[in-house]
Amino acid sequence: MVVELYMENVQISIPDFICESHVGLERQGPGSPESTIKALSFLDNPDKISRVIDLGCGTGGQTMVLAQNITGNITGVDLFPDFINIFNDNAKKLNLQKRVNGIVGSMENLSFQKEEFDLIWSEGAIDNIGFEKGLTYWNGFLKKNGYIAVTSASWFTDEHPAEIEKFWVDAVPGIGTIWHDISIMQKAGYNFVAAFTLPEKCWTDNYFIPRKAAEEALLKKYTGNKTVAAFIENDEYEMELYSKYKQYYGYVFYIGKKI
Repeated sequence: MVVELYMENVQISIPDFICESHVGLERQGPGSPESTIKALSFLDNPDKISRVIDLGCGTGGQTMVLAQNITGNITGVDLFPDFINIFNDNAKKLNLQKRVNGIVGSMENLSFQKEEFDLIWSEGAIDNIGFEKGLTYWNGFLKKNGYIAVTSASWFTDEHPAEIEKFWVDAVPGIGTIWHDISIMQKAGYNFVAAFTLPEKCWTDNYFIPRKAAEEALLKKYTGNKTVAAFIENDEYEMELYSKYKQYYGYVFYIGKKI
């Protein structure tokens, strides 16, 4: 069921509101150019990578970093047309449009050939379909000995406070520890290459702060809309939880090589 938000004669669906609050951000989730480059450094012979797909690419913050550090062709895929429009504009601004192209599509229903890609990339998106499901399905589109690099929410400890556990189990039902996720990666047909946690600034400086500014502007735009206010309040709660419990969880970059 599509939930509608009303402000006078204006109505907007929840997905459209999420798009509107994130479309102007450099990144649509936690991350940084430094983390993208660090993940890329674990790949052997990156100069030989010719075909790359970035799933859940957003407006392409990480994609453009990739394109500036490899010579291969990159296809970005995202559900939101507004994200893809900005993605392709960003590629043109950086004179990368001959190698970098964004298309509207679903990471759950890819229309590419089997074993078409040397590298599958996805930052902050795989949890939308599930870590195991994403790794297993995407494996078919990766060449033998090709690489996959994804970020996913993970527990840093086996035990964690009930408040933060409830929030993340509701948000990401399959969330596991780093060692559990490494075992999932191996089960899905990859040799484990590396894993590292994203620094705190990837959450705060690069995502929470710009998102908060965008949502404050939208709160004024949709003044009096209780559903919008509640949605933004939940995002503020997420920020409060991160401040309180960041030692227990975070995003982890996982890099694997297809067997």
